[in-house]
Amino acid sequence: MIAVLISALLGLLLSFLGTPLYIRFLVKKGYGQFIRDDGPTSHHTKRGTPTMGGVVIISATLLSYFIAHLATLTPLTVSGLLVLFLMTGLGVVGFVDDFIKISKQRSLGLRTVPKLIGQGLVGITFALLALQFPNHQNRLPASTRISFIRDTNIDLAFAGVVVGMILFVIWANIIVTAVSNGVNLTDGLDGLATGASVMVLGAYVLIGTWQSNQSCQLISQAGKGCYEVRDPRDLAIVAAGMMGAAFGFLWWNTSPAKIFMGDTGSLAFGGAMAGLAILSRTEILLIVLGGLFVIITLSVIIQVGSFKLTGKRVFRMAPLQHHFELKGWAEVTIVVRFWIIAGLFVAAGLGMFYAEWVVGL
Repeated sequence: MIAVLISALLGLLLSFLGTPLYIRFLVKKGYGQFIRDDGPTSHHTKRGTPTMGGVVIISATLLSYFIAHLATLTPLTVSGLLVLFLMTGLGVVGFVDDFIKISKQRSLGLRTVPKLIGQGLVGITFALLALQFPNHQNRLPASTRISFIRDTNIDLAFAGVVVGMILFVIWANIIVTAVSNGVNLTDGLDGLATGASVMVLGAYVLIGTWQSNQSCQLISQAGKGCYEVRDPRDLAIVAAGMMGAAFGFLWWNTSPAKIFMGDTGSLAFGGAMAGLAILSRTEILLIVLGGLFVIITLSVIIQVGSFKLTGKRVFRMAPLQHHFELKGWAEVTIVVRFWIIAGLFVAAGLGMFYAEWVVGL
């Protein structure tokens, strides 16, 4: 538990102190955000605000994780390193996207296909590695079974190991792409995606800690409420480091934002959440924990689908947060109310997680 606390505190301090230094560097280089002309007019004042703040979040998370292990003399785990790989890999894809926007001064960075290819390469590598490296108890970081709060009876390896691996890679990439793009769509107002991500990551700190205390690797009577997750405590350390880093960054990212995290941050957040869900065997539960991201993603799907089918728009603008902006809601009001919604979803998800454990005893 000490390593979890160290990781969270270091992530907070490194991000809080490092962000203003990074802002000065970006201002000196002239790396500012380009704002869409077809968006809410209130956003035009944000043009030129430093972006790519996700670099600080990723760096603080990596440093806090490794320093926490060094300080407590605990070994690194494959599960923790895999989540960090997924977070960093998607962050790099986002960084390329952000850099193209800045260098070419346009709202469009990477085209859709190259961006999806980049996400896919990172996601496929993560998925393939997650089914390798068994520990001394022959437990793998991930499972081919689809999970809700723990593994269900739906096994993707029903037709053999090879088919199971292929289906798992596809399933894992659906999760990774959906979550990373969901966070990316949510990142449209000052502090909105960062604050919501803090809550989801905080939930995974609690889930990882609880799973560690109730691990089947430690409990002699396995099967009675214990969890088959391989490295739950290390997953909690990763989640704590990123939660702390997001908290520190939020100080500078809240309205009026001094810096935006850009796709560098939003894709990294999404990758970390997806990795935590897959390796903690809570894949479907993430839909509840990240309910705000789901709602905002659905608003885009509904808007596009309605326009293509009927020629009419359901919302004044998508994603959903911009619809309320055009209705006259203040940006801070939207962000706080959406944070409340995000918090309710996280509370519901944690309630379901605990209720399942109580019922399973």
